[in-house]
Amino acid sequence: MGTPVSGPGKFSERTDKAVGEANRSLPNADYGEQAQYKEQLQSAPMASEDVTGMSFNDLFGNSAANVTPLGAESTMPDVPVTDGAASGAGAGMEALSSSQSTANNYMAAYLPLLEWMASRPGSSDAARNLVREMKSKL
Repeated sequence: MGTPVSGPGKFSERTDKAVGEANRSLPNADYGEQAQYKEQLQSAPMASEDVTGMSFNDLFGNSAANVTPLGAESTMPDVPVTDGAASGAGAGMEALSSSQSTANNYMAAYLPLLEWMASRPGSSDAARNLVREMKSKL
């Protein structure tokens, strides 16, 4: 038969109900498996489909309360706008959390494999150069 497909717009319908119905019994179950499966389904009831009364605000609170308006006074008046930028007042790029150590950790993890690949007969000069460059950065 196939999986039902939902239509567009007002013709859209839930298509996961067919899967739920199919999971209520085991096809080709051996002796006693069907009863055991039904017992397991009853011991762990499925969530109800009723989601009325649930909204984004109920789940996560009022997100609009956390938005700072454009014209609001600064909450950090002593920190310049260019703090963390490559130029201007304030700390430079070093103030930002650097991904250098993370990148080095990844390089160090893959370096033995890449060294082995670069040492194989027929490997390219580019592969060997990549390994050399990675070793120089560690």
